[in-house]
Amino acid sequence: MIDPRAIISPQAELARDVEVGPYSIVGPDVSIDAGTRIGPHVVVNGPTRIGRDNRIYAFCAIGGDSQDKKYEGEEALLEIGDRNTIREFCTLNRGTRGGGGTTRIGDDNWIMAYVHIAHDCQVGNDVTFSNSAQLAGHVRIADHAVLGGFVGVHQFCRIGEHAMIAAGSVVLQDVPPYVTAAGFPAKPHGTNNEGLRRRGITAEDLSVIKRAYKTLYRSQLSLDEARSRIAEDALASPALLTLAALPNSKMTPSTWGLLSLSGICTAVPLLFFGAALRRLSLSTLGFLQYIGPTLQFLVAIWLFHEPLDHAKLLSFLLCWLGIAVYLADSLINRRRPQPVADEPE
Repeated sequence: MIDPRAIISPQAELARDVEVGPYSIVGPDVSIDAGTRIGPHVVVNGPTRIGRDNRIYAFCAIGGDSQDKKYEGEEALLEIGDRNTIREFCTLNRGTRGGGGTTRIGDDNWIMAYVHIAHDCQVGNDVTFSNSAQLAGHVRIADHAVLGGFVGVHQFCRIGEHAMIAAGSVVLQDVPPYVTAAGFPAKPHGTNNEGLRRRGITAEDLSVIKRAYKTLYRSQLSLDEARSRIAEDALASPALLTLAALPNSKMTPSTWGLLSLSGICTAVPLLFFGAALRRLSLSTLGFLQYIGPTLQFLVAIWLFHEPLDHAKLLSFLLCWLGIAVYLADSLINRRRPQPVADEPE
């Protein structure tokens, strides 16, 4: 139903069951799919594409020109997916030529009153924007993220999946997936445990995510080193894949291939080691584990000509002297005849 007091451009395309409230304006080059309801006093400018079953409340400004000084009137698009709720007084702007030309809003998002989504932003699915959350241009918000009230996000920042931004925070840098951030500027404050539980993340995966968080923020590793370690762990724990894929211009596809290969090369020896534990005694395994360091020691001395002082040589000889004593004792005990157990009467 379209209220007779609404103004609909002849160049707009509305599905038959779209509802438009009184005094709303739908401009040319606007497409609205079935089941969408638009409240009173809403302005929708084109080019804008709105999907199915959306609910847009009063006094929203949808598809307006970008608030970018570089914008020169070029054609740009706003795309809104399905089943989004957009409450009162929200402003969603179209894109710009310099940012790809399109602002995108995914599906099932909950956008509360007075939210602003600027030009060229890319919003995923099932994202929650509390009242007065503000996105500058070119921001990317991944699926299931939550932005508290009065959150501000600086241009070009990225917020990962399941991240939680506390109310009143100002985001000046990227926020990784699963992380809770708060403050001005926003800083990490652990993982979004409660949100992850509500999303059905298992206790085992939650424990893995917490360890990855400590690797990223508390291990004193560089960002690239922490990412490499998380990427290796992600081979065994798929929950870490989104965290391992943190945007970084240095990470080329070939680098990701090498990281994946290194994870496999790390995992295979561990699998063989686990199999050996079930077949060999622990003392034998302990002896075998000395072989690798010994080979490294010999390569360092003979091949790379590293200096060898008396203290290093003495410690090396003492280690192998202990191993030799152990081997001799094992051989003697093996050759010694074993006592025969008395038969029960």
